[in-house]
Formats: sequence, C-alpha cells, structure tokens
Amino acid sequence: MTAAAPAVAADAELARNGGFEAGLAGWNCTAGAVVTTPVRSGTSALKATPAGSDHAKCAQTVTVRPNSTYTLSGWVRGSYVYLGASGTGTTDVSTWTQSADAFKQLSTTFKTGASTTQVQIYTHGWYGTPAYYADDLSLLGPGDPTQPQPPAPPTGLAAGTVTSTTAALSWSASTGATSYAVYRNGVKAATVTGTSATLTGLSPATAYSVQVAAVNADGESAKSAAVTVTTPPGGGDPDPGGGLPAHALVGYLHSSFANGSGYVKMADVPASWDVINLAFGEPTSVTSGDIRFRLCPVAECPTVESEADFKAAIKAKQAQGKKVLISIGGQNGQVRLTTAAARDTFVASVSKIIDEYGLNGLDIDFEGHSLSLDTADTDFKNPTTPVVVNLVSAVKSLKAKYGKDFVLTMAPETFFVQLGYQFYGVGKWGGQDPRAGAYLPVIHALRDDLTLLHVQDYNSGPIMGLDNQYHSMGGADFHIAMTDMLLTGFPVAGDANNVFPPLRPEQVAIGMPASTQAGNGWVSSAEVNKALDCLTKKTNCGSYQTHGTWPSLRGLMTWSINWDRFNNQEFSRNFDAYFGS
Repeated sequence: MTAAAPAVAADAELARNGGFEAGLAGWNCTAGAVVTTPVRSGTSALKATPAGSDHAKCAQTVTVRPNSTYTLSGWVRGSYVYLGASGTGTTDVSTWTQSADAFKQLSTTFKTGASTTQVQIYTHGWYGTPAYYADDLSLLGPGDPTQPQPPAPPTGLAAGTVTSTTAALSWSASTGATSYAVYRNGVKAATVTGTSATLTGLSPATAYSVQVAAVNADGESAKSAAVTVTTPPGGGDPDPGGGLPAHALVGYLHSSFANGSGYVKMADVPASWDVINLAFGEPTSVTSGDIRFRLCPVAECPTVESEADFKAAIKAKQAQGKKVLISIGGQNGQVRLTTAAARDTFVASVSKIIDEYGLNGLDIDFEGHSLSLDTADTDFKNPTTPVVVNLVSAVKSLKAKYGKDFVLTMAPETFFVQLGYQFYGVGKWGGQDPRAGAYLPVIHALRDDLTLLHVQDYNSGPIMGLDNQYHSMGGADFHIAMTDMLLTGFPVAGDANNVFPPLRPEQVAIGMPASTQAGNGWVSSAEVNKALDCLTKKTNCGSYQTHGTWPSLRGLMTWSINWDRFNNQEFSRNFDAYFGS
C-alpha cells in the first residue's frame, strides 16, 4: 500500500481585517487611525502619519506554512508608501510607490523557509512625508493545516438579466461553503445560501462593481474577481440618432482648409463612408461661442465646388442613407463656453450652420485647452466647471430642438477620457493637469443622447489600461485596451466607489489615422483587423485580455477621408472587406 498524499488547503485569505472595517483590530500601528474617507472599498481605510523618525508602520503577524508561496497585495495612496513582509525565512520582500494621488494597488510574492510558521506583513510611509492611506490589504496562500480553513473564493461570477433597478448574479460553488456574501461596490449587499442572487434597489444607468465571497463556520474567503454590472437607463431613446448601419465607417472631410492630402469634393466622397464630418466649424474667438463654417477658399483649394453644388451633394449623400455632420473644434479651434451668453451663442450659431447646409447633427471635437476642470470639480457625475456645464446644456438644447434623429458624436483624445482611470482634473492634492479626464463628465451627462464616441487612439502618449499596464500606440494592443475601457467602464482616478459606466457597444467606434501622414499611431490593416477580431470575436487578442466580447461594436473612425484617398483608400477598403460591405 502507498500512503495517501496529505491534503493541501486551498489558498485562503490570511490577513485579518485587511479592509479596516473593524477598526485597527489585528494590527499594531505606531501612528495609525481608521478613517471613513478616502476609502478604496467598504466604509473604512487606514490613515497613518509619519512624524520625526517614526514612519508610521502598521503590522500584523500571520501564521503560515513552511515552503509555501504567498501573494501580498494592498491598495495605497500617498507618497513613498511601502508594503512588505518580513520574517519569511527566505528573502524578505517589499514594494512601494513614489506617488499615488488615488488608491494604487501594490503586490509582491514570497516563499517561506523550511521552518517558517509566522511572518509579519506591514505597510508604512517614509520620514517627512504627509499621511498615507491603505485599504484592502490581503495575504493569499496556504493556511495552517492544523487549523480549520474558510472556503476558497468562488469562481465564475457572472451577470444574468439586468434591468434598470435589478441584477441577477450566479457563480460556481466553493467546496465547504455554507453561505455566500455578495458585495456591491465593496459593501456587503446580501447573504445567500445558494449560488445565485438578485441585487435590487439599483439606480438606472449606473455601473456597479460586484464580488462574492464564500463563508463557513471558520470564516469568509477572499472576494472573487470583480464583475462590472451596468443597469440600463430607465427610459429614453435606446439608439439616439439611429439609422446607422450595424457597422459604420466615420471619416472627417477637409471642407474648410487645405493640406497635403488634397481637396475632396463632397460629391466625390466614396460610398464607403457612412458618417461624414465636415472639418471644421471654428469660433470667432476662444470664448465667444460664435461658431462659423465656410468652404475652403479658392486660393487654397482651386478645385473647391460652389456652395450650391456642396449643398446638393450633401442632400445626395443623405438620400443614400449617409449622415453629414458639422464638426466643431479640431486642433486649432479652441472653444471655451465660459458664460451663459457664450452657451446661447453656441446654440444659435451651430443651429444656423445645421439649417443652412441641411445637416444631420453635430460632432464635438474639442481639443487642446477647450475643456479643463476647476480645482474643486472632482465628481464627473456632478460637474461644476462652467465650460463643462455650459457645453452639456448647449448640446441638450440642440438635441431638444432637432429631436430624436439628431446625430451626436464626439472625438476626444485619450488624455481627456482613458487617462481618467489614473488622473482626474488637478487631483485631490493638486498639481495635475486640469484637462485630465475632462471629457468624462460631458460623455456621462450626454450618454443617453450620444450616437457615437470615437476616441482618437492616435497622437497619444502611453495610457494605463484596466490591466494596470501602460499601452502605447503602434499595434492592435493599444486599440484593444483603450476600447475595452469604454465598453467595460472604469473607476475614475482609481476610486472604486466612483465608476464611469460602460457605453453600449453600438455607441463606440475606434478612432485611427488613415495613413502614416495623417497622425502618429497609424497601424497596418492587419493590426486593425486584429483589434476588431479581439473586440468582436475574442480572437487574436494577444497579451491583453478583454472584459467581454462585443459583436455589435459600431465600427471605425478615421482622420481622414482625404488622407485615406491619398493612401489609395486602404483604410476604407479594408473596412469594407472586413465587414462585407
């Protein structure tokens, strides 16, 4: 006979009171206290203040198994914040951040020595620095085999039917569990005995982070991986500015200026283009709100058509089912609606352009310093900055005037949208660029009126994705990561209690340059197709794993129709071939 192998305990959560919901119980702190704000999840977090030679260490001794591997993690906020483990019996470990103005996750692993049964886990700041914060500290690994263990964390958490006020959840059973705790945005919302639950009392058009933990008489497991559940609006138009094909190609037409790409008459725009954005309507001054549009002067564009021919060509395109919009702003058209008077002038002048040319709607392409956030404006759901509030009000007025068929699109840069995952405005402690994430309150306030959001995935610096890794232009990975953020939603400035809800896939197109001359970040057709494969089919994803599959992703946007023609229409032809147009 052979002896049976000893049972190996599932990895368990060994840190006690890692979220500080029970005060400082289980922790030995030299200069720590529990606070209710800021927190990463739940209702409490640690605040510890270094002073003199005391760097405000908080520590806990944990029982472990010899020759075993453990993962230590936690969320911290502040300058020079450390997380580590000592007494491991091998190589003690620590990790740190130089500066985090929002909660940032730190993580490290270690292996215990042959005779190690206890380690000390800790967090601390540094001499002469301000207070730091810590929350959701965790040590995962094998527990003491002589002691009863809580169950392993549940797996397979998924959302079923979601209404404007409820969400059905299900997950796989954990061996030994007698009940399950369901958490909504880090706060326990329900306890059930089975492997399903329905959350009630939710708000319409809101994103919730949901987790579940397994429970038995010996304790509660670590929480499962989080799933984002977004409730639909309680009412409103499910497809604002509809009438687009299932997969649409959006392009900008250089109508008011010349550059090296050459002028293209409206009548000569190929049928591939479903939405044609006239570039650009620009203000008479930055703060006037008075938007003007004119065709390119003959001196710049010798082949420009007449006003009458231009208008007739617009009608012909619309008869073919195409949408023609006025795009406001662009690289040189700074628009800041600082006053109510500027707002009203904006509405009147944009209406005049739409009426004169018989257009289908408006594209907002505010760049540069058009949008920035005031110092005290920290909540994207309730903005107070005049240039934001007035823009939202102006667009709502235009939507009300032209009705449900009004097409509204936006083309922000990544700095104004996805960068908001890390930074929002000047930040809680000041010093950040006030433009960071500044489009988020506009998108959120207008999401029920928004036809398409096509962020410019070009001319961008590296941006952190939901995998907490930086992604750079030049391949499918960048487009996948940036689009996944829009379709999954994300905590703004790292605040798990302040989540930007995902957009519907029908509202999202990926913005790309049409040629190497059009902008930094051009990718080949093969890379374009990889990005589409990953997002719509979950194939060819490479190293980045998306949080869903979206076959109804609306399509692509490019700068520009002119540059695509200059490049032998490679971009539009590839789009047609991919979607079978």
